Amino acid sequence: SLRPKAVKSLTPLSSRERVSRALRFERPDRTPRDFAAVPAVWQRLEEHFRTTDREAVLRRLKADCRVVSYDRFCRHPDDPAADMPAAPGSAPAGGLWQRTEPDGASRDIWGVRRRRVKAACAEYEHFASHPLADAESLDDLKAYRWPSPDWWNFDGLARCIGTLNEHGPFHIRYRVGSVFETAWSLAGFEKFLVDLLSRPALPVYIMERITEVHVENLRRALALAGDGIDLVYFYDDLGAATGPLIGPELYRRRIQPFHQRIIDVAAAHGKPVMLHSCGSVHGLIPRWIDMGVRVLNPIQPLARNMEPERLAADFGGRIAFHGGIDIQRLLPGAGAAEVRERVARVSEILGAEGGYIMAGSHHLQADTPLANVLAMYDAG
Repeated sequence: SLRPKAVKSLTPLSSRERVSRALRFERPDRTPRDFAAVPAVWQRLEEHFRTTDREAVLRRLKADCRVVSYDRFCRHPDDPAADMPAAPGSAPAGGLWQRTEPDGASRDIWGVRRRRVKAACAEYEHFASHPLADAESLDDLKAYRWPSPDWWNFDGLARCIGTLNEHGPFHIRYRVGSVFETAWSLAGFEKFLVDLLSRPALPVYIMERITEVHVENLRRALALAGDGIDLVYFYDDLGAATGPLIGPELYRRRIQPFHQRIIDVAAAHGKPVMLHSCGSVHGLIPRWIDMGVRVLNPIQPLARNMEPERLAADFGGRIAFHGGIDIQRLLPGAGAAEVRERVARVSEILGAEGGYIMAGSHHLQADTPLANVLAMYDAG
């Protein structure tokens, strides 16, 4: 076998070293953990642990990772003091820039409006409008007010990382943002995909403007943070339940070049890259490995060909996995004992040679019983 030999650490490690070893395909002292959940789950955990401090909750769950987000440092020229709420479901200090408008909707950095909608057991954000929905030409797109890197100020980045590490050191990842997802949220999903085939100059221009900002922000953040950032993370959902949203050739021609630019900046600074892509993306994984992606998240095991056993057999030792604990059926519907058993099993399958960070297959949802969250993290 050409796979790296798995060596398990016999001494307790810091969270940072635990994750780093796993990403080097060495078995650490225990399986590394990460945590993300919708606000309702956070609230139950805060009540259970009798704290309002999310950082304290993460420590009780023995989570090893923390996140600092690019939009935390945005200072929109029209509204530099806009709302900076804690990132829903993420670690503290990850805050997301948004502006709350008179009708109650929120507007993000890129100009996309969302509205909170009540579902059966929680609230979720739905799109309220797409600002480029009526754009029909490059001139229309060029007339749009695009964010510029000078809207960002990373002077507080080192301080933010220091705050995250007060009880660490933890494994810190920098959240770049997305390209494909942000682009279609501006234009509308159906319009964007149709244009990608019929008049690609329009969606390519949108993705170019987004990538310009992400690449420059990433360069500046990594130059300022140095060793303070351990991992670069970007996200673009490219899978549905049964297969990719677009074919591999269309991905290669239209989207891969933008992803590659982000990966190349991280590589130039010696940082591994994690890509988040929901759904059935098995067929894209070899390409991502060749591009330099080191970690894949969130590993949704109910999607076609995304079972942990298959992924370990096909890609073990070549790419690390983050996630994999089913939030659709297991966590909401199983008993605590079954959850513990499955977490142990997935951790062994995906982490037999290191290369695994245990987490949900997406944010833990509001229909997850508290007992199952605690069982997943074995925290009383």
